[in-house]
Amino acid sequence: MARVQIKLPEHFAFSTEVTLYLSHMNYAGHLDNALLLSVVSEARARFFQSLGYTELNVEGVGIVVADAAVKYKSEAFHGEVMVVRMRAGEFASKGCDLLWGINEKSSQREVARGKTGIVFFDYATRQVTEVPENFRARAAG
Repeated sequence: MARVQIKLPEHFAFSTEVTLYLSHMNYAGHLDNALLLSVVSEARARFFQSLGYTELNVEGVGIVVADAAVKYKSEAFHGEVMVVRMRAGEFASKGCDLLWGINEKSSQREVARGKTGIVFFDYATRQVTEVPENFRARAAG
């Protein structure tokens, strides 16, 4: 079976730190694979906030997560601090990918990498809409 391959950019426009809580752990005592996406979700909200947006208001429209791809690289444990780096890329007319990498802060051990596909959505009309140009210009930095 072919494995997911995700190439990350050399430069990221944004990084944030997220501490892992007990609620992130699974029965084996390490970061649960599904809950890793909750860490990414928190980082995504902070990424938008760093650009002056929320996920519901990017130049008057919101976003919807369309898909996600994850490559797990190592275990992570309760109390560890994850450094999540993120940037936008691979733009299309109505969306883009948010590329991200997660490393443990102290050791720099790579924990995971991935990309989250988003589309822009007008919640008033319930329709997918064009990527706001200001977002496109600012988010790929």
